Amino acid sequence: MEIIVAFAVGLIVLCLIGKIIALPMKLLWKLITNSVVGAVLLWIVNLFGAGVQITFVKALIAGVLGVPGVIIVLLMN
Repeated sequence: MEIIVAFAVGLIVLCLIGKIIALPMKLLWKLITNSVVGAVLLWIVNLFGAGVQITFVKALIAGVLGVPGVIIVLLMN
């Protein structure tokens, strides 16, 4: 009986550790996706002649926020 209880507790602890590790990975994946989409949109906007000067701050805004960040950068210009 003690082995079953120990196995159940170990399984629950393992599941909790898995959830804790998976959360930062989801956040990291979202940041990477937003960064790529933001960079591509900034490039496309400049391709069509919007004249947005890409600086580190503007690239950071577009990268972190994604599409809304590109809109903010365009409104700032």
